[in-house]
Amino acid sequence: MARTVLVTGGNNGIGRAVAVRFRDGGDDVIITGRDAARLDRVAEEIGATPIACDGSDPAQVDALAERIEQLDVLVNMAGGNTDFDRPPPADLKQVAAAWHANLDANLLTAVLTTTAVLPKLRHGGSIVNVGSIGAEYASTSYGAAKAALAAWTAGLAGETGPKGVTANLVAPGYIEATDFFRGRMTDERRNTLVGRTHTGRAGRPDDIA
Repeated sequence: MARTVLVTGGNNGIGRAVAVRFRDGGDDVIITGRDAARLDRVAEEIGATPIACDGSDPAQVDALAERIEQLDVLVNMAGGNTDFDRPPPADLKQVAAAWHANLDANLLTAVLTTTAVLPKLRHGGSIVNVGSIGAEYASTSYGAAKAALAAWTAGLAGETGPKGVTANLVAPGYIEATDFFRGRMTDERRNTLVGRTHTGRAGRPDDIA
């Protein structure tokens, strides 16, 4: 029987690859994203159901949950390093804004979405949160947000496990062929990141899917 799968941030990069993998397996897939036009286009391409949603907005997440009757798998993919979208902070107010932005994008989206749809998850269901190797260093707001996501996932697993729902976290390293770095990846930085891997190559979205 086909499962119902929700992939937040499923309209690009790793999220899109994850959604495609579930669709190829015969599952019914719902994808979310903030860019409604892009979301609709990708949904049509891969055969998914689009629901435009900003996962950091409680009202929009409530509306998302209301459209879902039952769920088997939740993949919290929405996020990204919001520091790439702003200049370096010049004062404490800007530091606070930068940290709030990454916490909202990478932690709050997962917390709100999971909380909203948890009653819809069937026994035997799964929650998969997508973190980052950056959590191991956590020297930036992005890394700290992903570290918080990992810690929260561990606590979540203890809460949902007795109810028959697993909660796990996948922490990718450097994944190319996405727009994560907003075109700022240099050859030197890429070589450094690849050099840190055990496989000697950059990851691809399909690896994570």
